[in-house]
Amino acid sequence: MDQRVKEAIIQAVASEPFARTLKMELVSLEYGHSVVEMTYDPAVANNIYERAHGGVIYSLIDEAFQAAAQTCGTVAVALNVNVTYVTSPDPHIRLRAEAHEVSQTKKTASYDIKVTDQEHQVIATCQALAYRTGKPIPFL
Repeated sequence: MDQRVKEAIIQAVASEPFARTLKMELVSLEYGHSVVEMTYDPAVANNIYERAHGGVIYSLIDEAFQAAAQTCGTVAVALNVNVTYVTSPDPHIRLRAEAHEVSQTKKTASYDIKVTDQEHQVIATCQALAYRTGKPIPFL
C-alpha cells in the first residue's frame, strides 16, 4: 500500500468528528484490511432496552469498512451492507471491528467485517460491498 495513502487515511480517521465522538481508534491499516476499536459506553450508546444500540455497533463496522475500502487510493462508497447482530456487548467493554477485503474488481470490492469484544466473543458479522469511483481520495 502506498505510504502516503496509508498516512492520509490514518489522519482522516483521527480527525473525523463522528469517529472522535464515539472515541473510535484506527489501530491497524494495510491494503484491503483495517482494525478499528472503541469502548462501548452505555451512557451514550444504549437503546431503549439499556443494551448497546445497533447503530453504535454499525458505526464501528462502517468505520472499519470505510478505512479498508479507501486503501486502494481512490474514493470507495458503500453499495450494500448486511449486518447480523449476534449478541449485545457488556458495558464498558472494548470492541474491535476487523475488515478484510475478500474480492475486488475495477469498480467494486467485497469485505467481510467482524466485531468482537475483548474476550473474542462475536458481537456482529457483516458482508459489505463498496463501489470504487476511480477518483483519488480528496484528503491525500
